[in-house]
Formats: sequence, C-alpha cells, structure tokens
Amino acid sequence: MLTQDGAYYSDFEAKKMICEMGRRMYMKNFVAANDGNITIKTGPNTIWATPTGVSKGFMTPDMLVKLDMKGNVLAGNRKPSSEIKMHLRVYEENPGVKAVTHAHPPVATSFAIAGIDLDQAVSPEAVVILGTVPVAPYATPGTQEVPDSIAPYCKDYNAVLLANHGALTWGKDIIEAYYRLESLEHYALMLMYSNRIIEQANELNCNQVSDLIAIRKKMGIHSGGTPGCKSERKEMTSKKQQPLFASEADKEQLIQQIVAKVTEQVLQKLQLKG
Repeated sequence: MLTQDGAYYSDFEAKKMICEMGRRMYMKNFVAANDGNITIKTGPNTIWATPTGVSKGFMTPDMLVKLDMKGNVLAGNRKPSSEIKMHLRVYEENPGVKAVTHAHPPVATSFAIAGIDLDQAVSPEAVVILGTVPVAPYATPGTQEVPDSIAPYCKDYNAVLLANHGALTWGKDIIEAYYRLESLEHYALMLMYSNRIIEQANELNCNQVSDLIAIRKKMGIHSGGTPGCKSERKEMTSKKQQPLFASEADKEQLIQQIVAKVTEQVLQKLQLKG
C-alpha cells in the first residue's frame, strides 16, 4: 500500500488493487461490458493500466499492462485502453496524482449528458471530498481531443464530468481516486432526487460552506473548488428576476418609440425610391 511519505505501490500491490477496484466499479454498476479504465503510478515514469476489451469485473493481474509516461508498453501481453492518453494527461498536469479512474456511473453521466456541473452545496461530504465537479467539453473517445479537454481541470479539481461520455476522478492513491468516484455518483444522485424529483434543495449558506472548506484544508486537500452558497444563488436569482422596465407604461413608451423610428426609416427609403 502507499505509505504516508508518498511512496509508490509495488507492481504486485498495484495490479492487485486495480483488479479489486475494477470489481467494485462493476458491482456498483459504474461500468457495463468493457467500459471504464484504471491506472496506478508505480514510479516517476511507470504506471499499470487496465487492458482494452476486458470487463472490469473479471480482470486478473496477468491481464494488466505496464507503460511508461509516454504510453509505451513495458510489460504485459495485451493492449492498453485507447483512453490511456487521458490518464497520462492527468499525471502530467498534476504530479501529485498517483491513481486515476474512469467510468460511466449512470446518474453522474446523465448530468454530463445534460451539460450540468455538480456545483450545489447540498452535502458537507460532497463539499469536502469533491467541491465542485465541472463538465469538460465533448471530445471523441480515444482521440487527442479527450486529454486536451480535461487538462484545464486536473490541478484545481478532484473530478471532472466528460460531456456525453462519463466521469474521471484522481487522487494521491487508488483508494482516494475510487472513493471520489463513489462520492461523485452519490452527489449526482442526491442532486437528481432533490432538484428533479422532490424539487426542493435547501443549500448550505456561505458561512457553512466556508467552514467546510477550512476543514478540507486541514485534511490536506487544497483542490476541488468552492460550490456556490445560498446567499450567492439568491443574489444571482434576484438579478435574473429584476424586470427590464420599471412599469408597463415605460415598456409601452419604448415600443412606441421603436415603432415610430422604424416607420420613419421605411418612409425615407420609399421617398428615395420614388
């Protein structure tokens, strides 16, 4: 296991943990068929990764692939996932990361399909563990577009939704990366129930959110962003709801002015033609 001083997993431990997390992802319905991929860093320039074309629920250590940070295969008799570039980009952008998970949890992926960020402060755990989860622009799976689309989020956040695709999480070890994946789906589920089914969400106020951010920092977590709080959202809502006109009379007066101006311009053009 990873030690407190930031040492790497051994090859044996990394392969064992990838298979275990793959089974958990499969049992949680975060992946279907051969979906998803997992990587663990085992040295400054090496990672172990899940292979392409294999269900994450039925992997064995001998199926896994060892690569360098440029994507060259160092060990294993299978091909790595076509989305390995996405994992490598996370490691490149955020050197503190030592594990990455990618899956298609149904509720979180539904938010990704809708293009909705997870940014409401409705749960202390979500604020501390995740903060906010933005949606990265759509990119065709397996192409260079994918790592380019997630690059801006790797350092300041703990997870990102991939538009019309799925979810990506990372951490200082595979346990943290996987727990963030679980927390992400749980957070999305709460938002779906409260906003779309119950249709009421009592969000935390700004003081409460600030206290949680302070707790997060004490835990050594300095990424994740800060979700909007109650007073900020009220202010935004009130601004949106402010009428454009002080009264109906003002509105009617403006309409008449516009009509008069347009009529004058039309008559001028008719006179020129005549």
